[in-house]
Amino acid sequence: MTETEWDKLLKIKTTGRDDSHSDQYRFPYEPTPYCVLERLASAGYISKRNTLLDYGCGKGRVSFFLSWQTRCRSIGIEYDERIFGGLSENMKKAVSGSRVQVLHTGAEEYQVPAEADRCYFFNPFSVEILKKVLGKIRSSWYDSPREILLFFYYPSDEYLAWLMTVDELMFADEIDCGDLFGGNDPRERILIFEMP
Repeated sequence: MTETEWDKLLKIKTTGRDDSHSDQYRFPYEPTPYCVLERLASAGYISKRNTLLDYGCGKGRVSFFLSWQTRCRSIGIEYDERIFGGLSENMKKAVSGSRVQVLHTGAEEYQVPAEADRCYFFNPFSVEILKKVLGKIRSSWYDSPREILLFFYYPSDEYLAWLMTVDELMFADEIDCGDLFGGNDPRERILIFEMP
């Protein structure tokens, strides 16, 4: 199915890129391709028992698709007011809207709830913000110990260099997505880290 066909099936509008409010700390909105999300959903790491945090959720594609496909609960976090407007419109019609919650807040300010055990990132912000976000995830983990998996799609070199130094994180797996696109891009993958 095409991106537009998936949007139509899920009753949402998420296509297109938006860099109108991006800067050195917060990066442009660009939705994760549906074929990548299909691969993640079929990998078995997310189920109806999980609650997924989608950091920099944009118009909500990851949250709506994964909650529809895996039956998980999902919380989308978006700071950009204009993009959040599109996300709010999607909430009204999305087929999986009852399983999704969306919040208009900065990721570094968001207090991670005890039920959250899956986190998704598609390079939404700088490593400086990622460090603060991981601090919030870590605090929640200390308060309520549980397995937490972090998914990084198309990870930047800066993300990788820093993630490999974090003591509380353990590299768990990699989902290769290179065959879904032409070319030989080594970043076409989802890296999975675990907070055991």
